[in-house]
Amino acid sequence: MSKPISATQFHESDGLEDWRVLAEGALIFFRADTFAERARLIQAISEIPGIDEHPPAVDVRAGGVTVRLISVTDEYFGMTDRDAEVARQISDVAHRAGVTADPSALQSWLIIPGAPDIAAVMPFWRAVLGYEPRPDSPAEDLVDPQDRGPGFWFEQMAQPRADGGGAIHIAVWVPPEQAEARVAAALAAGGRVVRNDFAPTWWTLADAAGNEADISTITGRD
Repeated sequence: MSKPISATQFHESDGLEDWRVLAEGALIFFRADTFAERARLIQAISEIPGIDEHPPAVDVRAGGVTVRLISVTDEYFGMTDRDAEVARQISDVAHRAGVTADPSALQSWLIIPGAPDIAAVMPFWRAVLGYEPRPDSPAEDLVDPQDRGPGFWFEQMAQPRADGGGAIHIAVWVPPEQAEARVAAALAAGGRVVRNDFAPTWWTLADAAGNEADISTITGRD
């Protein structure tokens, strides 16, 4: 049986230097210039013994391949020792294939609707998106059953806005070593800091019109 581990434990495991744990699991990005090179890498990953017992999510785009691992049950959504072992095998395969990993290319994002009554708004978003409740947190999270779109996490608002409406912002997850540069770039582009008292776990920024985005990391979440 797989044993849950923290993001810190995953990062401290041997052979996983190029992987980063973000919001929805451990990710790695491999640079590959041609589609044929990308296809060969995926083929090599598919030949890892036992890979079908815990298959990764693989995204193929121009420039490279992103691979993601996570363990999901009705009670748990996160990293396990099985993820660490499969990640190590994937890195070994890529190394033998001569493919280079680039952690700086990794990010993911989450959409965060806010409402005073979460239960009153979740059915609307479930219907609009065709999403399903996340097994381990069905009262506050919706996920794409096809594992394509970003997750929706519903934030409890103490009270509605002055106009009676809700609020939506996004969270952009980046590797911890990239967060401060991302914040600085956003500020240089006309943004402002709304709150930074939880940094380096997250910073909340806003654009000139007041639309908000969190720059989020896994730091401090174990």
